[in-house]
Amino acid sequence: MRLLVRATNWVGDAVMSLPALAALRRRFPDSHIAILARPWVAGLYRHEPFADEIIPYQPAKRLQGLRDRRATANSLRAMKFDCAILLQNAFDAAFITWLARIPRRIGYARDGRSFLLTDPIARPAKGSIPPHESFYYLHLIQSLGWLDEMPAAPLIRLAGAAKAREAGIARFSAEGLDRVIGLSPGAAYGNAKRWWPERFALSASRVAAETGSSVALFGSPSERELCTHIAGLLAKSGIDARNYAGQTALDEYIERAAACLVYLTNDSGAMHIASALGLPTVAVFGATNHITTGPTGPLASVIRRDVACSPCLLRECPLDHRCMAAVSPEMVADAALELLQRT
Repeated sequence: MRLLVRATNWVGDAVMSLPALAALRRRFPDSHIAILARPWVAGLYRHEPFADEIIPYQPAKRLQGLRDRRATANSLRAMKFDCAILLQNAFDAAFITWLARIPRRIGYARDGRSFLLTDPIARPAKGSIPPHESFYYLHLIQSLGWLDEMPAAPLIRLAGAAKAREAGIARFSAEGLDRVIGLSPGAAYGNAKRWWPERFALSASRVAAETGSSVALFGSPSERELCTHIAGLLAKSGIDARNYAGQTALDEYIERAAACLVYLTNDSGAMHIASALGLPTVAVFGATNHITTGPTGPLASVIRRDVACSPCLLRECPLDHRCMAAVSPEMVADAALELLQRT
């Protein structure tokens, strides 16, 4: 059987869908599984055993976008897929696979797309599955009879972590770096998810000093200035800091992150990847819900403080960012050092 999976568009969501993709591979060990993904997400799947093929998908806007969608659909039709599983919730995901005439089209019944699906699956009722977002994708697979039972607890892991770590160590070594702490101070969703850069610098400086490490800063091109600012603060403390923001594709970022001793981050796609790599990961949470979208596994530590308005799930804080203000540099550094003692 030939299966097409429409991947989610955000890196964090893509990471949280990994257990569902692993379950799909276990159910169909000999099938050809192709992943239709946006270019900025595609690198996540490159070394994963469930992905036999990765198909980039990036339609333009307006009229050219319609032409791009038709061209993609024609290409998919020629590949003769038997079934499409839509992890992305958008109408567009169903439209493309319908246009490609894929015989069986499976996805959640939402965004007005049910008439385009052969198997519209009802969204799980509130409280019917565990709250972590990874179970949302697993439920889709289970609803088809392709997963016998849900895992007892959320645990997300990248199968290619060991190989990525070897490659990352080689990259750092070529640049004269040995022991490295990872730091991602940005967050694509909005400023409400961002802890203060000065506090990240203080936490990273202490951890680096106590472990004899350098600091590698990661982020998007738009976060390069932010990372440059933090690198400057670290340099004033005598810490060797390297700014990779905007300089790495996702697959290279995964390799470098895998080679880090410990990872400090906001709630972001970088957090999900670091945790899925099995790294000691310290994540600062404020506006978002750590129960539904937090890092998973015994080496993940969420740092937050309860305030009346959190989690608000807003992009921008309308008040005084009190949820983040309550998190001190000492709390983050202590958590990182404690995690390192476990490894």
